[in-house]
Amino acid sequence: MKKYDFNSGWTCRALRPGSEPVAVSLPHDAMRTEERVNTSLGEGNIGWFEGGDYEYRRLFSLSPEQKGKKLLLEFESVYHNAEVYLNGQKIASRPYGYTNFYVELNGALRDGENELQVIAHNADQPNSRWYPGTGIFRPVWLWAGDEKHIPVNGVRIRTKSAVPAVIELRAETSVPGEVSVEILDGDKTVLKTKGQGCFELEIPDAKLWNVDTPHLYKARVTFENDVVEEHFGIRTLTWTADKGVAVNGERTVIRGACIHHDNGLLGACTYPEVEERRIRILKEAGYNAVRSAHNPCSKYLLEACDRLGMLMMDEYVDCWYMHKTQFDYASYVAEWWKQDMKDMVDKDYNHPCVIMYSTGNEVAETAQEKGIELQKAFTEYLHSLDDSRPVTCGINIFFNFLSSMGMGVYSDEKAQQQIEAAKKAAQNAAAKKPKKKPVGSEFYNMLAAKIGCNFMKFGAWLPPCDWKTRDAFAAMDIAGYNYGNWRYRKDARKYPKRLILGSETLIGDAYDFWEIAKDTPQLVGDFVWAGWDYIGECGDGGPEFADYKTDAPEDRIRGGTCRIDVTGKKTPEVDYTRVAFELEQGPKLAVFPVYEKEKPAISGWQLTRAMRSWSYPGCDGQETDVEVYARAAAVELFVNGQSAGRKKPKKAIAVFHVTYHDGEITAVSYDASGKETGRDTLRTAGTKTILRLEPESSACKPGEMVYFRMRYTDENGEVKPMEKHTVHVSADNGTVMGTANGSTYFHGNYAQTEVPTYFGEAQTVVQAGTAGVLRVTVTDGDQTASAELVCRE
Repeated sequence: MKKYDFNSGWTCRALRPGSEPVAVSLPHDAMRTEERVNTSLGEGNIGWFEGGDYEYRRLFSLSPEQKGKKLLLEFESVYHNAEVYLNGQKIASRPYGYTNFYVELNGALRDGENELQVIAHNADQPNSRWYPGTGIFRPVWLWAGDEKHIPVNGVRIRTKSAVPAVIELRAETSVPGEVSVEILDGDKTVLKTKGQGCFELEIPDAKLWNVDTPHLYKARVTFENDVVEEHFGIRTLTWTADKGVAVNGERTVIRGACIHHDNGLLGACTYPEVEERRIRILKEAGYNAVRSAHNPCSKYLLEACDRLGMLMMDEYVDCWYMHKTQFDYASYVAEWWKQDMKDMVDKDYNHPCVIMYSTGNEVAETAQEKGIELQKAFTEYLHSLDDSRPVTCGINIFFNFLSSMGMGVYSDEKAQQQIEAAKKAAQNAAAKKPKKKPVGSEFYNMLAAKIGCNFMKFGAWLPPCDWKTRDAFAAMDIAGYNYGNWRYRKDARKYPKRLILGSETLIGDAYDFWEIAKDTPQLVGDFVWAGWDYIGECGDGGPEFADYKTDAPEDRIRGGTCRIDVTGKKTPEVDYTRVAFELEQGPKLAVFPVYEKEKPAISGWQLTRAMRSWSYPGCDGQETDVEVYARAAAVELFVNGQSAGRKKPKKAIAVFHVTYHDGEITAVSYDASGKETGRDTLRTAGTKTILRLEPESSACKPGEMVYFRMRYTDENGEVKPMEKHTVHVSADNGTVMGTANGSTYFHGNYAQTEVPTYFGEAQTVVQAGTAGVLRVTVTDGDQTASAELVCRE
């Protein structure tokens, strides 16, 4: 079937009195521009946005080549409880907000102009533990096919062997008939054949796909007048106790990062260049895998992972039949899980990046016999759809034990308590009364933020936690341990055939994980929470620096549990990660901001609040902590050439307490013989202050999202973190999509054109206009900076 872009010409209207439709293009996230208020029933889980129901409409007429053909609309996602109407007739509904679905149009079409109406319901708060977005936030496509055609998802490709390189290609057709198959490497045809149904094809001189060399081929399948093209990679995948996860026969230890679906200031919208940027930065940070937490990922994200060599664990859902929030997806799983999983597998099947399916996250149902049987059913069904990939489920081992004792974090009762507490809190907020006490996961997240997460790891280590999880782990291919790393060695010995995945882990455990993984092939990998910061779940992260906090709870927009902040800036925790994983030896420096008298608390989901700067004018003589990340026998710290001490790093970290003086600070690492193995230096910025606007791209295409970083620096580009200003952004031949900074507090929403800097920096994203020149300008009232990019097709 032929694919047509169906993303322009829409209107969107909030379903509340006085709301008027506005013209939009898809993807579109209606929640992104909503007010953030302390009366939000979704509260900090969704970043204090209100939530609401929205109606999308589009008028369209069929082109001559589309008339008389079989027509389908593909919605890659609508959040949530979508209803689809064509010419006033309801033709589809889909409750899940994160999966693609298809709608047949022919029965309701009429000659001439047609009207499509889509209603996205999101006023039923609370329904999510993180920011979901609202509306049609992934693309929509029109598919058209003759009577003789290849159905959507009708070409399926898998690798049978790497040496020799043999693929299996299955081509489904609407009626029996011969298809021709052409395999291309770039523009070069490497194989041609004809036949019906299933082909086994040996690719000559094949280039394999892996995380280091992600080579892609293209299959072109023709049936009558229908031509389908699918990209694929040649890669085998095995999972065994003696070799762990192996790609093309080579053990590949998963160095993973959990990510949510939102794209920061763009909200839940997905774009190819945006997902490519995210995966590129995550790879630079040292990760070779991502976990799509806690819902199926977008097609654009899969395509970026394929191109850049990033492994993917695609996850189905956050709950099964026990509610985590009152109106979440637990009400629908029993009816929809088979269709949801089929759509997820259909989406993922041809992508070499996908190496694993996850059936859920911290589902306390796995502590019950009913839940264990459900996991078995999930695993068997996924195997029936795709037996080339293993199945896991992220289980919080300690929480399973608590649930079995009647003290579970999640339950229908606690979900009910949560909404009652939220309603009371909204009333209290309006009356300016004290805030509510946290309930359920919010309570445990805030507890962990205050005392750290070791209570979860210690609890998971206790024998009863093994008893309450072993049957559930036996019902999956790879046991998913959320915060259970203290069990790794013990369980590898006790269950010699069990494969173990750290499905959700802490940044501070990266060093220990890597050391265990090196000699324990049963430990297949690790996914840290979280690789990239995200909107919502505001109660689970580390508190903010006093300079950037407010007293308004609704100003808290993110949790801050990240290695890479919401703007895409790598924090020093990335340097630690790369050293812990032995991707580099260090040393790498990080300094706690000198002028801050009180350190914010550090939660278990964070390692440090130190930053890569030695530029704090006016703070001469004040004391601060300096962290050095290195795999070395010793590291020595120098302040303006004077030694501040020498230490042996403990688990790749050494901390020095020093007195700040303008100038430079240098860390030097040594091997056991005393020979220098590396050094790292930070310098104080000069006195001149310059506002800079720096595009991340040198050119762009019409309609693309272009990222710009705004920074206050000296004449040499050294950032000045003590510069606090509010800057305004404008664009010629482009649209300012919004602004953001690295703070967990933000007044208003990210759709604004004005933003305060955070330690001297901020970000804007501009959607390029037509071919020509894109010009972006930023000003703080005193200084102005601008940048130009050539915009061409």
